[in-house]
Amino acid sequence: MRWNADANLPTLGYIEYPTGVSPSKLFRGSGRMRHPRLVVVLIFALGSLASLGVLLQAVAREGDSEKPTPKSFSAKDVAFFDQQVRPILEQHCFKCHGGEPKIRGKLRLTSRADILKGGDSGAAVSLKNPAKSLLVNALNFGDFEMPPSGKLPAEQIATLTEWVKRGLPWKPGYTPKVAATNSAEPPEVNAKTKAFWSFQPVKSPKVPAVKNQAWVTNPIDAFVLAKLEQANLKPNGPASKAQLVRRAYYDLTGLPPSPEKVAEFLADKSPGAYEKVVDRLLASPRYGEKWARHWLDLVRYAETNSYERDGPKPFAWRYRDYVIRAFNNDKPYDRFLTEQLAGDELESATPETLIATGYYRLGIWDDEPVDPPQALYDDLDDIITTTSQVMLGLTINCCRCHDHKLDPLPQRDYYRFLAFFSGYKRFGVRGYDTVVRNSLRTIASPGLQKKHAAEVAVYDRKVKETAEKLKAIENIVRKDFIPVEKQEFRSERNQRALVKKRVPKVISQKQYDEFERLFAKRDSLRRNKPAALEMALCITEVGSKARDTHVLIRGSAHAKGDKVEPGFPSVLSIPDPALPQRKPDAKTAGRRAVLAQWFADRKNPLTSRVMANRIWQFHFGRGIVRSANNFGLQGTPPTHPQLLDWLAANFMDNGWKLKRLHKTIMLSSAYRMASTDNPAAAEKDPENNLFWRFNMRRLTAEEVRDSILAVNGSLNTEKMYGPSIYPIIPQEVLQGQSQPGAGWDKSSPEDLARRSIYIHIKRSLVVPMLASFDVADTDASCPVRFSTTQPTQALGLLNSGFSNRQAAVFVEYLKKQAGDNSRKQVALALSRTLQRTPKKEEIDRGVDLINLLTTKGQMKPDDALRYFCVVALNLNEFLYLD
Repeated sequence: MRWNADANLPTLGYIEYPTGVSPSKLFRGSGRMRHPRLVVVLIFALGSLASLGVLLQAVAREGDSEKPTPKSFSAKDVAFFDQQVRPILEQHCFKCHGGEPKIRGKLRLTSRADILKGGDSGAAVSLKNPAKSLLVNALNFGDFEMPPSGKLPAEQIATLTEWVKRGLPWKPGYTPKVAATNSAEPPEVNAKTKAFWSFQPVKSPKVPAVKNQAWVTNPIDAFVLAKLEQANLKPNGPASKAQLVRRAYYDLTGLPPSPEKVAEFLADKSPGAYEKVVDRLLASPRYGEKWARHWLDLVRYAETNSYERDGPKPFAWRYRDYVIRAFNNDKPYDRFLTEQLAGDELESATPETLIATGYYRLGIWDDEPVDPPQALYDDLDDIITTTSQVMLGLTINCCRCHDHKLDPLPQRDYYRFLAFFSGYKRFGVRGYDTVVRNSLRTIASPGLQKKHAAEVAVYDRKVKETAEKLKAIENIVRKDFIPVEKQEFRSERNQRALVKKRVPKVISQKQYDEFERLFAKRDSLRRNKPAALEMALCITEVGSKARDTHVLIRGSAHAKGDKVEPGFPSVLSIPDPALPQRKPDAKTAGRRAVLAQWFADRKNPLTSRVMANRIWQFHFGRGIVRSANNFGLQGTPPTHPQLLDWLAANFMDNGWKLKRLHKTIMLSSAYRMASTDNPAAAEKDPENNLFWRFNMRRLTAEEVRDSILAVNGSLNTEKMYGPSIYPIIPQEVLQGQSQPGAGWDKSSPEDLARRSIYIHIKRSLVVPMLASFDVADTDASCPVRFSTTQPTQALGLLNSGFSNRQAAVFVEYLKKQAGDNSRKQVALALSRTLQRTPKKEEIDRGVDLINLLTTKGQMKPDDALRYFCVVALNLNEFLYLD
């Protein structure tokens, strides 16, 4: 077996599988046979996905026959269960495998005997071979994925795995008290469900009183500290200034601070030193490049259509640039949403707001559907799914075929919501020309359009005149052609010679000279066509009258039920909207503007809460509501509901401005806490639900790549916006496409050094390095990225062509800045990589490595230094914050 670091593949013989992926998972890409997990989605629609037993039916059994015999466990094992395992089970497992009358998959997890007994698929745990237990497989998202709401944090998976290895220790006498629910009946829209916390109006709560007033910098701290004091916990002390400045740079710009900026901050002893850093970073163009990436994850941004052809979405990059500019310009969030939902329907519509509606074109597109009417509703479902989850935190999509099983959302609500979009035209019909007609519009000003039309008219007249004059001469000589010459004359490369043969017998020299002039003029006109007007990818509709909307029985486009009109989720008790009267020649029905107005209304209880929660999540590593796309009854309850409402109300009160919200959060003592462990606090609150410390994190995929470029001095931050770039991808990876290498261009060295947000996002071809570091899946909204630790990450950073090319660039930078002194080179490399002054022993180790490579390894000095640079870029301190 060999390792291909660029392709991220282990190779054995002639078969290559991505590391850690079973052959069945190779179909999870974007080919025509798209995802076997679509089958799982169908199971979920029938209410069975949450059943661990059902999910495990397909796994091969090993003949386990353990009996649920009693077992005595040590006090240490029992304490391990009670303090670490039990909280996880109670939070994530018992609601589906605990107290309902009908246990999912007939698997109950509320006693050791029940776990060993198992459900429909037998025992969930193998005491003979714990590592192969079905429970462990599912927790690691191996062949199966449990819990279905999302993979548990790595530390929780490790805890449950250790519990299985210890033989399932259980606390004597412990019987979980699980509230019984009738999962067979969907929740009704009634007074009880309407009273749910997220459906209530946003009101700014009173800031709580706390004992340790000295710790409170702003109201955020009071809300956090009140919870901690109730639990008899204390917040961590402050992070060091070096840690804090690095945290702030990465959180706001996604890039490391230079050693000079760190030194400048450390030297500034004024009380407002940190606030000045935050203000400067919020004003930096790099801020928009960083935070646009979060939004693009949410709205499933990609530049291709998926399926086996995976064709391009023309000018999709303009939407990406729109988002970057919106963040940099601090566009109010209510306006930001309005432009994306209905930028073309606004009275003040501009090219920018037209580009914003590219939001509707970001999803997958089947260009040859078996059932075109059903394909239209599949497209609409993608829009409803993304819009409701991202902007409202509601899974309205779950009631496409039936009433929502978990939330008070009747199927009728789904189609009332869909009616706002019922004028929607599909991305295209089949060919590229239909995409141009349905999805592309000019964004040139009226003046430029008028000027362009005049230029085209002049051009067309010249082309026509030239063609007519050429034809007149051709008609004269054509009469003299023998049959074979008539055939030859069809090729333009033969025409001049065939005409010249007729001089002077058929035409004069003067006529031939005119033919030559006209021939050259025709070629010149072809090479110098008027420049095309700038175009944008955007939504279009069928006209001023939208399609009628019906409830579709079982979600089938061919089984129409009652007709419905546009309306909001009934659980929110909002009156039906008044729809605009449109002129017959209007291009749209105007319904999306009505929807956008409601999204931006302060009375909407969800819009501000959902976005405030996301901003908190991207700063603290998890949201106040962990299920960031689900604020429904079965979403994760907020750990600090009053804090969330304070943030949401403050957000709206200050004009929906995101930069102000960032600053408020980042100036709090809660944000500035250290991430160090506290055993006493960890014992009481192992998941840090109360925010007694700051959560450390690994850099994202884009941050890893961008940081490498920043550290070696090659990052190109001068060039922003415009068409995407194409990093070098190994041939082995390109061969994995249905059309190897198709749609992947070559970029200049200058472009290859640009930030990762400008990388072309092709659904069927992910840049291997980004894939290794958990880049977002673009098939659906990605509210939270996984953060894994796996061998392919280190192997790629050590061996890939990218890493070694960038290490070579780093070598040249170090030689230029530090000369040939290896000690100075190592010190400079470490200071740039770690953003701090390296210790003497760290420099010594680096110099020793270089000396070892040049002496025993017999390497050239530059090669030895390059190897050291590769090692430096693999240090945990480089890849992790705090």
